[in-house]
Amino acid sequence: MAVGVPVIIALLILCCADLVRSDASNHRYKEGDLVPLYANKVGPFHNPSETYRYFDLPFCSPDAVKEKKEALGEVLNGDRLVSAPYKLEFQKHKDSELVCRKTLKKEEVAKFRSAVNKDYYFQMYYDDLPIWGFIGKVDKEGKDPSEYKTYLYKHIHFDILHNKDRVIEINVQTDPHALVDLTEDKEVDVEFLYTAKWRETNTPFEKRMDKYSQSSSLPHHLEIHWFSIINSCVTVLLLTGFLATILMRVLKNDFVKYAHDEEAAEDQEETGWKYIHGDVFRFPKYKSLFAAALGSGTQLFTLTIFIFILALVGVFYPYNRGALFTALVVIYALTSGIAGYTATSFYCQLEGTNWVRNLLLTGCLFCGPLFLTFCFLNTVAIVYTSTAALPFGTIVVIVLIWTLVTSPLLVLGGIAGKNSKAEFQAPVRTTKYPREIPPLPWYRATVPQMAMAGFLPFSAIYIELYYIFASVWGHRIYTIYSILFIVFLILLIVTAFITVALTYFQLAAEDHEWWWRSFLCGGSTGIFIYAYCLYYYYARSDMSGFMQTSFFFGYMACICYGFFLMLGSVGFRAALLFVRHIYRSIKCE
Repeated sequence: MAVGVPVIIALLILCCADLVRSDASNHRYKEGDLVPLYANKVGPFHNPSETYRYFDLPFCSPDAVKEKKEALGEVLNGDRLVSAPYKLEFQKHKDSELVCRKTLKKEEVAKFRSAVNKDYYFQMYYDDLPIWGFIGKVDKEGKDPSEYKTYLYKHIHFDILHNKDRVIEINVQTDPHALVDLTEDKEVDVEFLYTAKWRETNTPFEKRMDKYSQSSSLPHHLEIHWFSIINSCVTVLLLTGFLATILMRVLKNDFVKYAHDEEAAEDQEETGWKYIHGDVFRFPKYKSLFAAALGSGTQLFTLTIFIFILALVGVFYPYNRGALFTALVVIYALTSGIAGYTATSFYCQLEGTNWVRNLLLTGCLFCGPLFLTFCFLNTVAIVYTSTAALPFGTIVVIVLIWTLVTSPLLVLGGIAGKNSKAEFQAPVRTTKYPREIPPLPWYRATVPQMAMAGFLPFSAIYIELYYIFASVWGHRIYTIYSILFIVFLILLIVTAFITVALTYFQLAAEDHEWWWRSFLCGGSTGIFIYAYCLYYYYARSDMSGFMQTSFFFGYMACICYGFFLMLGSVGFRAALLFVRHIYRSIKCE
């Protein structure tokens, strides 16, 4: 595995870095050369998932609309690039150039009016540089909504900067004075126009994407961002430190007490966590499901680490279209062997016999809910004729990846796990019959313990969640991966510490069923994140409509479920190390 890690990273960097490419292989042009301009999509500004093909609206279309070949990640991202009607030759100025004259029928006027009322924007790519603009505006000078006027922009200004033979920057403005009134249901004659102005700049080609990174992290916002994160981290780490100190002191007292008890009287009745030493390593119920959850969580943890490595080496620079989606699909496929190995080896350690069923459960535990969610949401997107609907060819590619890569690696990992012959390392013997768990107060039940366990890790990542949500479900660009990685490390540390603390209190109360509890407490942060989704949707965003709502809550449910499995496996591993350590440190008959 140690040899394979650098190979996987190298393959992914090559795969992702090659995603954004111009039709001209080196992005160099001579005066008068036609620079590729592609229209991508249109959609309501506040609903990032609800996007449609550019020519779904009755714009001027070229005689032959050419579709650009796209990589897997670009298609998953909802990109559908087609040749745009504007011709922007390199260093060639144009002033009020006519695109086409068109008579908009009543249905077309109604279509444009509906789009303008919903704040539709368009997105294009010029030499792989993204550009946006609104398609129209609503004049709300009248007090009553019936008096509002709806206008379509008919003149676009392109302001392009070049450095010698390369395009460096492009900005788009819509002429606020060149308007078409779409308020009434009647045929309208429109002349669509565009203007292109070229200017020289000294910015090198290698830094042309910096503009998008800087716009996402303005100095003022960045300072606030860092201050908020540091404040949150210090608070959480102090709490964790106090917790660790108290736990260490209590444990030290326990060790001294138990050592003293052994010397004082052999027949003295044991109390506390030592009393249940014969039950603490009794295997959990539903061991196959437990091992499958541990395997899936370990795979998702590995996936997250690889994504962070790629992010920190700069693969996911702004508008490297689809790189993240490609990386997620490829890494998930390549790491499925880890899930198979972890689940089956642990299942065999728990003296499980039906390892094939366990392997099938591992393969379906995360992919199953994700597949069902995708089927529903893709159907919704098809009904809406949105670009979020995956074409049949892309679905076939994903199925082939799952069949030819994910499944074989999962099986190979499972076979390796079955043959590993590792035994479960328990420092004390397990008795034949389990002790009865004494009645406990309500706050020691599973659900209250999960609530306590999830709150502290969630408070560590709460501030960062807003920036991530604004990037994934908005139009901001997330580029500060170093902060995100620090927050992720703190999340892992806090999850491990809080799970260990709650496991100790559970054992001290003579409740030996800690296996599932430690997993559920570790993963409970995922439930808090989903609760934050509700807050974000209703209080911090302007999303609306059935499609956007179903996409938001559907895919966030899958992401939070993934977090639950990943952090649950982290919590259980930490608790297992702790329990082994404390029972190894005392003498048990």
